Amino acid sequence: MARYVEVHPTSPQPHAIAQVAELLRRGAVIAYPTDSMYALGTRIDDLDGAERIRRIRHLDAAHHLTLVCADFAQLGQLVILSNNAFRAIKAATPGPYTFILPATSEVPRRLAHPRKRSVGVRIPDNAVAQALLRELGEPLLSSSLLMPGAEWPLTEGWQIKEELDDELDAILDGGDCGMEPSTVVDWTSGEPEVVRVGAGDPDRFA
Repeated sequence: MARYVEVHPTSPQPHAIAQVAELLRRGAVIAYPTDSMYALGTRIDDLDGAERIRRIRHLDAAHHLTLVCADFAQLGQLVILSNNAFRAIKAATPGPYTFILPATSEVPRRLAHPRKRSVGVRIPDNAVAQALLRELGEPLLSSSLLMPGAEWPLTEGWQIKEELDDELDAILDGGDCGMEPSTVVDWTSGEPEVVRVGAGDPDRFA
């Protein structure tokens, strides 16, 4: 049974955030809010956690999960940024965007594209997610919480509790955070290519 932790959406209680961060350190898989929709998360080096996320979402090994960061400094340790990418991504974050970029050596090989050595990264503009990332002190390995075959994502913590109670270790309920996934921008060619239009305005990368 998943632990259900409800927090204020803009001023999350520190003790509650600390509880969830400690669960993550112990190998938990959680649901948590972002600025586009709820996501599943676990620690980057948790192999079992990554497989559990793939199992819940019915994702194969070729589908790469996203590294969710607290800030630009953390993001910069994981990906290689050209000057153009640096300026454009810096201006768009935090926000509902996922950027696909060449991975640095800090990223485990199993998390990067096998041929391109690229990885998806994002910095969410959500107070609960930010509080959790700061408390944890490292990025989260994540995937948007859209269940297989579902037309719409689960947008409320109690819905996630009902459907995934036996699959998760904790649900961090920060209120309704929307139904659109992040906008995905691929920078691996050196120029931005919008490969999925979502909550973030794609025009700034046109």
